[in-house]
Amino acid sequence: MNNLTPGAKYNRKQKGFAAEEAAAQYLSSLGYEIIERNWRCRSGEIDIIAWERGRLTFVEVRSRSNRTLQGSPEESVNVRKIQQVRSVAEVYLYMKRHPEGPLSFDVISVILNSDLSVASLYHIKEAF
Repeated sequence: MNNLTPGAKYNRKQKGFAAEEAAAQYLSSLGYEIIERNWRCRSGEIDIIAWERGRLTFVEVRSRSNRTLQGSPEESVNVRKIQQVRSVAEVYLYMKRHPEGPLSFDVISVILNSDLSVASLYHIKEAF
């Protein structure tokens, strides 16, 4: 995050990058092996795909600014988003010829301060 100017107004892309970076660092610190970031196909995108103890985990990262009144980041994961993430995961598993095994769909909720530092991070395992 050092390449971002403190006190500046950040755009959506910068905020998303900061939240995804924080989530990836958090997962790595817990022993997850990050194998993909921002994996895309026609159906959409998955923010993070990681291995943890023999389980393939698909992670949706959601963020909000500390000043927002829009509710928590995890509340923004609606039925449509869940369907999209599951659909993209199916494509990923098919394209990578991934053998059957345990899967997890997690959500990481990040609240950012105005300088893009992390105010809070909440990991919801097996969110859907």
